[in-house]
Amino acid sequence: MSALRHILTRHSWWIAIVWLAVGLITAAQVVGGMAALGRQHDWTAVFLTTAAAWLIWAAATPLILALSRRFPLTGARRWRNVAVHLVAALAISVVRIAWSAALEWAFNPLDHPDSSFRHEFLTMVYMQFHTGLIIYGATVAIDNTIDSIRRLARREAEAARLAGELSKAQLDALRRQLEPHFLFNTLNGIAGLIREQRNEDAVDMIAGLSGLLRRALDDSGRQLVPLAEEVSFLESYIALQSMRLGDRLKVAVDIPIDLYGALVPPLLLQPLVENAIVHGIAKLVEGGQIRVKARESEGVLSISLYNDGPALSLAGAGGRIGVGLSNTRGRLATLCGAESSVELRNGDRAGVETIIRVPYRTAA
Repeated sequence: MSALRHILTRHSWWIAIVWLAVGLITAAQVVGGMAALGRQHDWTAVFLTTAAAWLIWAAATPLILALSRRFPLTGARRWRNVAVHLVAALAISVVRIAWSAALEWAFNPLDHPDSSFRHEFLTMVYMQFHTGLIIYGATVAIDNTIDSIRRLARREAEAARLAGELSKAQLDALRRQLEPHFLFNTLNGIAGLIREQRNEDAVDMIAGLSGLLRRALDDSGRQLVPLAEEVSFLESYIALQSMRLGDRLKVAVDIPIDLYGALVPPLLLQPLVENAIVHGIAKLVEGGQIRVKARESEGVLSISLYNDGPALSLAGAGGRIGVGLSNTRGRLATLCGAESSVELRNGDRAGVETIIRVPYRTAA
């Protein structure tokens, strides 16, 4: 009863409209066809009785839909439910024929001289009994199809939600891996300054580290940030490292202002510059330069980070590229999939270049 009540509450209007439309169209076809054959009848009576005969389905359809939900044609009891639907289809077909026969007997629109309820009923059993079974079966089939589509849509929505939560969890895990790595490397730099008795520089570096960590934590809820924020964070990080390396570290940033609105994962540039410092510039007595540039072409944002430190043996570079590069690859794969890439290659003569490619998109 609850299923029937639900269907009547939500769908009674469109069910009535559909069957009224079917009745009116059928009645118009019957009247038009008979008139075209030259027959003479009370066309108003023919039209109304033909249309009214279909209205029984407006009352029967909610019951059919309720039976379809209550006795589904899947699962362990499907054969028992098939029997239930067969009995229901026979019963509704008989009621529908009785209704049509009563209309024909009461109004006799075709002027049959021997019209009686029994005669009309038997005639319609012979001519239209199968129609009721077909309509019942079609209604159940349509309801099952719509229900299957809805279940599929719900499953896809749930799968998308779970995939989104999984991606967020993976990104959060990568973020938690990256921040301690950055912290430990910077603390090692501070410890080096203290050993060299450069206490003022160490204090300044601690203050700078505090500011960077605060900014990193403030951004922890966002998966994408404007490139302008990344550049600002990178400049603060470079200033922090310059306290330790001094003139040995030179950094040139070439990023057009019109790309500052591009969205990128937070902490995208800093780990790669950190790699370039740890595995490149710091190994040179005289230091070296890091060049960062960005370009956009055909919907792709390319960011290049080059350092003129010693070349890598790329076949065995896994131990030297550290957490930064592998972390960047993991985050980009989660956020952008196959549309992103991270390429590591040696320069023509010396140095190492890292090239990141991501889809170009902005907050707008």
